[in-house]
Amino acid sequence: MYTINMDFPKDFIWGTATSAHQTEGNNTNSDWWKWEVEKDGRRDLPLESSGQACDSYNRYSEDFELCKQLNTNAVRLSIEWARIEPRRGMYDTKALEHYKKVLKTAKEKGLKTFVTFHHFTNPTWLAETGGWLNFKTPGLFAKFAKKSAETLGEYCDTIATINEPQVYASMSYLVGTWPPQKKSLLWALIVQINMIRAHNAAYKKIKEVCNKPVGIVKNISWYEYSSFTVLDKVIAKTLYYFNSHSFLKRIRKNLDFIGLNYYFTNRVVKLRIRNPDNPVNDLGWWINYDGLYKVLMSLKKYDLPIFITENGLADSHDRQRTDFIKKMLTQVHAALSHGVKIKGYFYWSLLDNYEWHHGFWPRFGLIEVDRENGLKRIPRKSFYDYAEICKNGIVK
Repeated sequence: MYTINMDFPKDFIWGTATSAHQTEGNNTNSDWWKWEVEKDGRRDLPLESSGQACDSYNRYSEDFELCKQLNTNAVRLSIEWARIEPRRGMYDTKALEHYKKVLKTAKEKGLKTFVTFHHFTNPTWLAETGGWLNFKTPGLFAKFAKKSAETLGEYCDTIATINEPQVYASMSYLVGTWPPQKKSLLWALIVQINMIRAHNAAYKKIKEVCNKPVGIVKNISWYEYSSFTVLDKVIAKTLYYFNSHSFLKRIRKNLDFIGLNYYFTNRVVKLRIRNPDNPVNDLGWWINYDGLYKVLMSLKKYDLPIFITENGLADSHDRQRTDFIKKMLTQVHAALSHGVKIKGYFYWSLLDNYEWHHGFWPRFGLIEVDRENGLKRIPRKSFYDYAEICKNGIVK
């Protein structure tokens, strides 16, 4: 299928991505944990609680050793605000020392560290004072970011302030699937505004104490149109603009890089989103490869380094994953050849983990986590296929 070998730059970053709440376990001071354990008959979600997740809080060294076996040279992970600042203004030195040890261990195993400071979860105390609807939250986040950078910055190769801010705003305040389960367009817009303010403030605070590259991680879906109506074209272009540039241009002066999460494309047909049902992943998301190329080309105008910080699929039987990775990297290589400054690729995810409101059933991992057998890590075939790519920097 791949007749031409595609060589990637010698300094290209090859990695995998995880997040703290999804892997660590027992994140008891967070709004997500409270939402999970207080579930009653009045709501169906989440399908299950995170519990001990993958126990990566304790087994991080084992996980990093697997990254080493994977031939990756970097790892993306997050730290937990709820652990570091369990009460407002009170920083837990043990938590900071724990994350310092985590990052030092990664570096000792030859892994560059790409550290995210906010990946969907919040301290309970923050949620109880209005969360991201509170106009004081950006300043509170900036203080947490400064404290974290002050302690951990020397062990971070890059820092991302916030993961997928528009996804968080939509899922928590518009669609109402995630805590606090609100459904208001106005509130979702306020949350986006506050996250823009939070990034800009945190960027400046981090730079006061740490001179590492600071960026953001944006989930960007491509929008295409398949009919010949002008309205479909207008809707697709408008949705893409609000999904990408409307946010990025408001933080452009405070970005050293862009982290791109790409999972799918949406197709506008007769004024509605109607995606093909083949090929799809286990969650029913349409798999469209050239959407990644189109998103990357649209980001070229920012003239910033780009890291693909997440790209993966739920595939419990591991039937599509290797082909998926190779075809996505084909699009990355094409964008590179057209001058886009892509510096690295992180597959989501290293491990099967807690996929938020879905619970544990979606399997994104290169490594299976056997939940019936002491959370044993079992590399899949795709693990070894990706390891070959990472080892040689070549897609065949």
